[in-house]
Amino acid sequence: MSQQPIDHFLLLTNAKEVLKNTFGYDHYRDGQAEVITNIINHKDVLVLMPTGGGKSLCYQIPAMILPGLTIVISPLISLMKDQVDALLANGVSAAYINSNLSPEEIFNVYKGMQDGFYKLIYVAPERLMQVDFIARLQSLSISLIAVDEAHCVSHWGHDFRKDYRLLGQLKEKLPNTPVMGLTATADLATRADIAHQLRLDNPFIFKGSFDRPNIRYNQITKYKATDQAISFVKQQDGSGIIYCNSRRKVDELSVALAKQGVSCAGYHAGLEGAIRDKIQRDFIQDRIDVIVATVAFGMGIDKSNVRFVVHFDLPRSIESYYQEIGRAGRDGMPAEALLLFDEKDAARIRQWISSGENPERNAVELQKFAAMEAFGEAQTCRRQILLNYFAEYSAGHCGNCDICLDPPKAFDGTVDAQKILSCVLRLQQNVASQYVIDVLRGKQLKRIFENQHEQLSTFGIGKQQSDEYWHNLINQLIHRGLLRVDITQNAVLKLTEEARPMLKNTQSLQLAVPRLTVNLGKKSKFQAQDYDRALFAKLKHLRKVIAEQDDVPPFVVFSDATLADMANKCPESSSEFLDIHGVGATKLERYGVRFIEAISKHINK
Repeated sequence: MSQQPIDHFLLLTNAKEVLKNTFGYDHYRDGQAEVITNIINHKDVLVLMPTGGGKSLCYQIPAMILPGLTIVISPLISLMKDQVDALLANGVSAAYINSNLSPEEIFNVYKGMQDGFYKLIYVAPERLMQVDFIARLQSLSISLIAVDEAHCVSHWGHDFRKDYRLLGQLKEKLPNTPVMGLTATADLATRADIAHQLRLDNPFIFKGSFDRPNIRYNQITKYKATDQAISFVKQQDGSGIIYCNSRRKVDELSVALAKQGVSCAGYHAGLEGAIRDKIQRDFIQDRIDVIVATVAFGMGIDKSNVRFVVHFDLPRSIESYYQEIGRAGRDGMPAEALLLFDEKDAARIRQWISSGENPERNAVELQKFAAMEAFGEAQTCRRQILLNYFAEYSAGHCGNCDICLDPPKAFDGTVDAQKILSCVLRLQQNVASQYVIDVLRGKQLKRIFENQHEQLSTFGIGKQQSDEYWHNLINQLIHRGLLRVDITQNAVLKLTEEARPMLKNTQSLQLAVPRLTVNLGKKSKFQAQDYDRALFAKLKHLRKVIAEQDDVPPFVVFSDATLADMANKCPESSSEFLDIHGVGATKLERYGVRFIEAISKHINK
C-alpha cells in the first residue's frame, strides 16, 4: 500500500510527458489535470467543458499511461473515424468498430484488442451493449470507459438517444472500471440525470467555463433572410455551417448560395446515407467550404477549423444553440456566430412545442425556448446572458458580441409605433406583417386596391422608411408586448391591451434603431495572435496537399492555430519546430521537414 502514492506520482509525471511529447502542448487547459488525476485515482468523473475546451485529452492521456484498454463510446461513425485519424497522426494506437468495417476488419481489431496492441477503441453504444461485445470486454483489462456526448443519456438533454440509456448497465458488467461522462452542454437538471443514468459513484465533477471568448456573437433582425445569409457568407474566409429548421429551406438556400459562387452543399436526413456521408467527408476534407444543414448535421463533428456558424432559424433551446455555435473556432482562432431572429419564427416554434403529447415535457421545452428568445431579443451583452444561463454568472461585458461592439442606439419611437398600431387596427387585425408594411409604405399593389386599403389614413404614411425598417420595429413591438402574432390565423398581427395607451397618445416609447446588417469591422477585445498572413496561406496549401496524400482531414495534419503559430515564430530547425503549439514528436518526424522547408523558402525568398 505504501507504494501506491509513488505509482500515482509516476503516472501523473508520465501524463505531463505525453501531453508534450505526443500532443505537442506545454500546459494543461483548465480542469484537464484534475480530471486526469481523478481517473488515475480510479474515480468516476463527469466532465462539463465547452466544445473545443479539450475534453478528448481528458481520456486520451489516461488511456496512454494506464496499463489496460480504454473504451470510448461515441454516437457517430464520422466522429470515430476523425478521432482515430487524429490519434494515429500523433502516433497513438487506436481503432474504431462500427458498421462501416467489413467482418474481416472487425476481426482484426478484436485480435488487436486481445493482443494488447491498442490503447483506445471507439465504439457506438448500440454495439457496446451487445452481449458478445460485453463478454469480450470482460475478458480484457479495461482501464477506463469514456462516454462522449453524455447529454444523449438524459431525457432532459437536447439530443436524447435511447441506446445511451442502456449504458447504466456498464457498472454491473464492469464494476471495477471507472466511467467518465463528457459533454459540452448540460444544465443543472441534465447534469444530475447524466450522473444518475450512468450510475456514476460519487463522481468528481469538473465544470469548466462555458465561455468561448474567440467566438463573436451577432444577431440581426431576419428580413430577406437568403440575401442576409449570402451577404454574411461572402464576408467570411474559410469553412462554415448554416443551420435551417426544414429540409426545404436547406435545399433552397444551398442552391441560392451555389448560384452566388459559394462552394457549398445541403445536408439533411432526406438524403441517402451514402450522399450524406460524402458531403460530410468533403466538408471535413475542406473540399466544400459551407454546409447548409438541418440539426441532423454536426453532433460530434471534429473539425477544428470551422470559422462561422449561421442560424437561419431560431434554435429551440440555449443548449442547442450553444452546441451548434460551438462547432466554430474549436482551434481557438477567431470565429463568428450569426443568429437571424424573427418574432414570427418564435411564435411558430411555441405552437409546435405546445402541440406535443407530453404536457410535462412541453412545459420544460417552452421554458427552454423562452430563454432562447430572450437571448435573441437581448439589448445587453449576449455572452453575459449565455453564461448566466449555464449558472456561470458574469457581471462584465465581453467586448466580443454585437451589443458590446456596436451598442444599440435608442430613439423616441412613439410616433412610428402609433403608425404601426393604427395601421394594424384599420386593417381589422386581419393581416400579416408584410401587408401592414406594404400599406404603410403606400405600395401600388393589386391586392391593396382590391381591398380598397389605399383609402386608409395610414396608407403611405411610412413611405420614407424601408421595408426592413418597419419589419424591425414590428418585431420590437411584438417583443414589447404591444402586438402579438396569431399563428392560428396565418400569422396575422393582433393588438394587445398594452397597445391602448399608445394609441390614445398617453404613453411614449423608446425603441432601438433598427439593425439589419452585421458590422464586422469593429475590433473586439479578443485578438488572435499576430502572424504572417502570406506564410499562413502557403502553409495551409501545403497542409491540404499532405492531407489529400494521406487521405485525412487537413486539421488532422495541423490545426489552424498550429499553422498560425508557425507563421508567427517561423521555426527553421527541428528543436524550434517542436516548440510550436500542437507539434509533438510524431508530427515532427512526419511533417517537420516539409513545413520547415516551406517556412525557410518564404523567409529567404
